[in-house]
Amino acid sequence: MEKKIQTIATLSTHSFSAALDEVLLRDGKIGKRIKIDHPEATAILPFVSDREILMVRQYRYALGRETLEIPAGKVDSGESREDCVRRELVEETGYETSRIEWLYTYAPAIGYSNELIHIFAGHDLKKIHKQIDEREISSVETVSLEQAKALIAEGAILDGKTLIGLSVMGFIDQPVKMSAF
Repeated sequence: MEKKIQTIATLSTHSFSAALDEVLLRDGKIGKRIKIDHPEATAILPFVSDREILMVRQYRYALGRETLEIPAGKVDSGESREDCVRRELVEETGYETSRIEWLYTYAPAIGYSNELIHIFAGHDLKKIHKQIDEREISSVETVSLEQAKALIAEGAILDGKTLIGLSVMGFIDQPVKMSAF
């Protein structure tokens, strides 16, 4: 077990905080660790049919490019995971769902962050408005599960929550050979 000695530096934003800590390691030596305190998040595989899902295309600053991924977002203070995933689906796609099902929870960056992402499946979708959050989303696309698998192989889908959601649902049933990106 490692024990924090002191915090050397911190960074706080409206979305998360980060600390650089000096720690006592198991062997008695001193080391440094970064810890990001991040709110929980939700993601959803929104099924428009048995073999098609909605995906969103958005620019990811850290990668310097657009990505194709399932809708997702941070859980607001006081908000349930279920309410969050329903809200994010409407904001990012203009669709609502009458039925959600929890699939899996995972830690995307376990080495330095306490973030957990809760993945759901959504069924019985209904379009309620055409306006999406254009500050985040470039487009909403209907993608067949076969197309998704091909896009993964091409390296066009590399988002972890999307890959895990498709895997948990059994749509990626064998290793997919990825091309370099």
